[in-house]
Amino acid sequence: MEFKDYYTTLGIERDATQEEVKRAYRKLARKFHPDVNKEADAEQRFKEIGEAYEVLQDTEKRAAYNKFGKDWEAGQDFDPPPNWDKGFEFNGGGYTENDASQFSDFFESLFGAQGGGAQAGPFAGQRHQYNGKGQDLHAKIVITLEDSYKGSKQTLTLQRPAVNESGHIITRPHNLQVNIPKGVTEGQQIRLAGQGAEGIGGGTNGDLFLEIAFSKHPHFTPDKRDILLTLPVSPWEAALGGTIPIPTLGGKVEMKIPPGSQTGKRLRLKGRGLCTAKHKGDQYVTLAIMVPGPETEADKDLFRTMEKSMPFNPRRNLGV
Repeated sequence: MEFKDYYTTLGIERDATQEEVKRAYRKLARKFHPDVNKEADAEQRFKEIGEAYEVLQDTEKRAAYNKFGKDWEAGQDFDPPPNWDKGFEFNGGGYTENDASQFSDFFESLFGAQGGGAQAGPFAGQRHQYNGKGQDLHAKIVITLEDSYKGSKQTLTLQRPAVNESGHIITRPHNLQVNIPKGVTEGQQIRLAGQGAEGIGGGTNGDLFLEIAFSKHPHFTPDKRDILLTLPVSPWEAALGGTIPIPTLGGKVEMKIPPGSQTGKRLRLKGRGLCTAKHKGDQYVTLAIMVPGPETEADKDLFRTMEKSMPFNPRRNLGV
């Protein structure tokens, strides 16, 4: 998938005002409208212009696009950076004025709706409300696995996109005290009542929904509520068995390794995953036998002795 430079598409600078975005779109849309322009690529250009405008005229989409877009050039191979939308508050929908079929895979990967056109992701929610209540806002926050395992209280600073008096996109900080509940899982949402957009005409504020994402851990991998760990063991620990220390999110524990264990053997530590009062997760430990490299002649002699005294062919099942 190729990165799309929407500013280049509209022929404007990155610091263009919202009014300049609108003028550039109107000019190009008139020029390349298929009813007016009969050139072979007019319809494709018209779609590209519409897609660029779809993003840049929307304060939320533009703020998010600006966050990482400066690091890419048009035509580069592109995959959305992990958690690219973290820390931003949004209330807009996936699509506004155009039909979903008009947009590229690039747009879909960032802003697309899912499930039959329903709005999803950080841009979920209704674009217009008339009952006086403020709009609900959505943001993604990134926490550690330890924060989920133990629960925590955090001070967060989120960014709210807005347009200033000169028509430029800005972000305003929104500071929050948030309780991270014990056992929260990736993708789960935390609702903060009254922390969304202000109500209309004295109406109540909307709510803020925080979607949980996990930062990459140096040792553990989450699998819903379970925690996965690949554990290096020595050949003698695997062959003879024994009790060895194992890291967990809650600290070091002792675990028994059965004699004759092989690489890939999976062991379970019950209740050492992400747990709540009602739901329990476990930690699964997969063994990986690590063979030491001989560094001295004495080390080599030890391996030669093992070769002679322990006839062993790990490939006999292959018939060789």
